[in-house]
Amino acid sequence: MATVIPTAPRRAKRRDRKSGVNQAGKQMHGSKLTYVILAVVVLISIFPFYWTILAASTSNTEINKVPPNWLPGGNLFKNFHAALNNVDMGKALVNSLIVSGCVAAGTVMFSTLAGFAFAKLRFRFRSVLLGLTIGTMMVPYQLGIVPLFLLMTKLGWSDHLQSVIFPTLVSAFGVFFMRQYLLNALPDELVEAGRVDGASSLRIFLSVVVPIARPAMAVLGMLTFMASWNDFFWPIVVLTSDNPTVQVAIDNLGSGYVPDESIIMAGTLLGTLPVLAVFIVLGRQIVGGIMQGAVKG
Repeated sequence: MATVIPTAPRRAKRRDRKSGVNQAGKQMHGSKLTYVILAVVVLISIFPFYWTILAASTSNTEINKVPPNWLPGGNLFKNFHAALNNVDMGKALVNSLIVSGCVAAGTVMFSTLAGFAFAKLRFRFRSVLLGLTIGTMMVPYQLGIVPLFLLMTKLGWSDHLQSVIFPTLVSAFGVFFMRQYLLNALPDELVEAGRVDGASSLRIFLSVVVPIARPAMAVLGMLTFMASWNDFFWPIVVLTSDNPTVQVAIDNLGSGYVPDESIIMAGTLLGTLPVLAVFIVLGRQIVGGIMQGAVKG
């Protein structure tokens, strides 16, 4: 009796080796060209940050040298000191941390609550309210500046941080983002199981929705924090140079007759470091959530 030699598994193994997938199907390796392209993209992405460090560590005359000096100088801490003293950059950093932290926390909380309601709860006019919420994204932000400024002045909040915090505590983008995420990531069975156990909507939100929505909340928090930190238009309107945010302070650094570009770059670098720290912290949460979802899948 002839023996049949199975060839399909061997062919499958060869295909797996060529495609870079191991037997468990969990690891893939790209070609050398892929790594070269990734390395070039990383270098292009890092170059502006490196140039900021380079410019912040040199003098104003050395920045305009041709060809430029590609190694950092020794004036970094001196320029830091000048930036901190010229426009009270320390107070601006604290103000931006307060504003961006409050705006990010409020946007994540309210957007997740509204996203859960639009995604899984049934109530009258749900589609109409969702359409109105999304429709506000099409209205230019600049159209509401004048009435918003008049409202802040009437409330006595002009030149106070709450005038920058409260108008941006929730965003239509955040609501739509969380709604779309929970629509697919949160099974209806979990919500119904909570109802059967007698849990209220708030209890379901805290015990079921928040753990599932944590990766999306981290992404939304990071995006909101960065957007609030980089916001310039509204803070420059409602705040003064005595109580500035980082962007307003950096603008004041360059308001002299002959702006010192090295000091401006030093202030810019100081204003960038907290954003990098937030990205590192929340980036771990994002990667952890993605890996957790991959293991469950």
